[in-house]
Amino acid sequence: MASPGPSSPPPARSGRRRPPVDSNATGVLPPDVLFDVLLRLPAKELCRLRAVCRSWRELTSAPLFISEHAARHPLFLANYRDDEAHIHIVDLSGSVVKRIPNADGHRLLPTRLDLACAATVSNRCRVLDPATGRVRILPESPAPEHADRENLWYTNFAFARIGSTGEDKVLRMFPMFSRSTLLCEVLTINGASGSCSSHAQWRARPSNDHFAGQFATVVGEVVYFKVDIVYSYYGSIIGVVNLGIPLYEIHSFDLGREEWRGTLRGPIRVIFGTDEYDDDLDDYSYIRHEITLADLRGSLALVNYRKCKHIMNLWLLKDFDNGVWVKEYRIQIEPIFSTAEMCVKALFMLDDGRVVIHFPVTGLLFMYDPRTNTSAQVEMRQLDALAMYTGNLLSLQVGDMV
Repeated sequence: MASPGPSSPPPARSGRRRPPVDSNATGVLPPDVLFDVLLRLPAKELCRLRAVCRSWRELTSAPLFISEHAARHPLFLANYRDDEAHIHIVDLSGSVVKRIPNADGHRLLPTRLDLACAATVSNRCRVLDPATGRVRILPESPAPEHADRENLWYTNFAFARIGSTGEDKVLRMFPMFSRSTLLCEVLTINGASGSCSSHAQWRARPSNDHFAGQFATVVGEVVYFKVDIVYSYYGSIIGVVNLGIPLYEIHSFDLGREEWRGTLRGPIRVIFGTDEYDDDLDDYSYIRHEITLADLRGSLALVNYRKCKHIMNLWLLKDFDNGVWVKEYRIQIEPIFSTAEMCVKALFMLDDGRVVIHFPVTGLLFMYDPRTNTSAQVEMRQLDALAMYTGNLLSLQVGDMV
């Protein structure tokens, strides 16, 4: 099956005010026609063609054109498995638009912003602006309140933008085995450009006991974690089933308020009660491996991937307080890879409703189109990490592009 790349039609536009047509012009495309022609071109070519004349540059620099171009040509940030030294800006045809140096092999967090955040498990984190290439390295030293604690050995990060203030914040978490506690810290990045005060420090925030989420999912300014592992009093890592901790628990941290919220109940009990699990009851202890949390255009989604059937069910959270979930999608993935894939690593929904799915073991990328109820592999190099880029590359100079 052919890859459903960027040639797929974008959603219908409503109320667009096109440039007026000059009826006296001869031998020149009317502005509204030129608008549509240029809209079809990827950013790489536009950045070259805008140098043709001032009118073309003004047209392609207009906010309306930029927003519609972004909707038609979604861009992603990618860590390719065969190139840890760079972060790549790519389109859905697999074409590389720009390469950004990536020291120490930092892995992208699955964000959906005009900035990106990349980190390592050994307490290194940086925020970068893909349009300008500007990079801000965040301090490794702990918050003053945690200065006397044992050394950090493993860290998780999450990155979000606060809607009310426009601030960008990073959440850092690391375990304290001796106290069976997950310590939390927050650092604020001033403004949307990625700039950060040289004196910025991590701030200690309330800890969360007896659990650690291997991956964090950000929806808006709230960070969500499903229960993956917990720490015993003696510091060992023990599976959640053995300790009797409910598999349906989802923890959340509000980066705007910088505090933990109430525990959310997921639909795992409902999932396990379906016919798909009737013949495989021993899988109860492994169901947590098949579950991934994702941001589906502003809604928290729970992704349940049944590897033996290549079926993916997407549940959307409708009511946080009452834990109401609704199954919105059932996706049949083409069985072209082995059943070694137990879960989805990242999942994004485009403006036209298509869903981009990244599998971690094979590094493959799939696209699901709900309009046709079909899925297909996107022709792209193997991926280790993926983020969606919502910024503007049309301001780049020719020399910035690949």
